[in-house]
Amino acid sequence: MQSKVSISIPKATLSELPTVSFPGEIIVIDTVEAVPQAVEYLRNHKIVGFDTETRPTFHKGRTNKVALIQISTDDRCYLFRINKTGLTEDLRSLIEDTNVTKIGLSLKDDFFVLHRISEFAPEGFIDLQEFVRPYGIIDSSLQRIYGIVFSERISKGQRLSNWEGTELTMPQQQYAAIDAWSCLRLYRELSSGKFIPEQSCYIVPQTVE
Repeated sequence: MQSKVSISIPKATLSELPTVSFPGEIIVIDTVEAVPQAVEYLRNHKIVGFDTETRPTFHKGRTNKVALIQISTDDRCYLFRINKTGLTEDLRSLIEDTNVTKIGLSLKDDFFVLHRISEFAPEGFIDLQEFVRPYGIIDSSLQRIYGIVFSERISKGQRLSNWEGTELTMPQQQYAAIDAWSCLRLYRELSSGKFIPEQSCYIVPQTVE
């Protein structure tokens, strides 16, 4: 399909939408020993949501390594604290598994930073920025795409928090889980055919030349 409409949500409209919360279970993985069981659980799902978090730096030209990989099913999200565990063989094999479809957004950026930790060959990934284009959605941020499809807002309040802290706070856990889970939810909703571009309330008016 290729929609003939263009859809974009205004910033002011987005800010007024109700915020979404993660409805499932969040499990923090911060030891190497806990990784295999989590990966085994995720391998039993054909489709999962994927995202990463990195401690922000406020110095030009300096970047930190990825601190967290979050992978979510419909009702459970694992937060892999790879700043503590490293990118283990089990986790790397899941990233390379062609049998598990991983849904993310701006994946090239995630992979670029992850390659600073370890070499891997990502397989089975779908990038929402490309996936939403046939539906007429011209916005590229997860927050805006989610707002367009569900008329709910993903809070970005924790984005610049310290992802390498001793413990992840509950707001951090919620934020991280939502980012991965929302990718999966968006993919399911769009794939189901429930989203009708021509019926969206965020269609950009066409200018007449």
